[in-house]
Amino acid sequence: MPVTAKQTEKTLNTALHELIASLGIQSKLQEYDAVNRWNEIMGEQIAKASEAIGIKQGVLHVHVTTGPWRNELTLRKKEIIEKINTSIGSEIVKDIKFQ
Repeated sequence: MPVTAKQTEKTLNTALHELIASLGIQSKLQEYDAVNRWNEIMGEQIAKASEAIGIKQGVLHVHVTTGPWRNELTLRKKEIIEKINTSIGSEIVKDIKFQ
C-alpha cells in the first residue's frame, strides 16, 4: 500500500518534534520565535518604537527609541508578557527589560 503525502507529512512532523524534544532545544526555539515575531505580535505602532533584542533566563530585552515609549511599555508590561506567551503557546517570557 503506497504512502500518501499526508501520511509522510505526519511522519516527518512527528519525527521533527521528537528530534527537538530529544535535543532539549524547544525552549530555545520558542525564545527565538518570540524575539523574531515581536513586530507581528506587538503591532506596527509599537514595532516602530521598539526592537526585541533577545531572551536570557526568561527575561526579554527590548530596545525602545524614546523615554515616553519606554514608560508606556513599562506600564503595559504584564499585558505584553501575556500577549507574547499566548502567541507562542508557552510561558517563555517571565519579565521584560525595556532599555
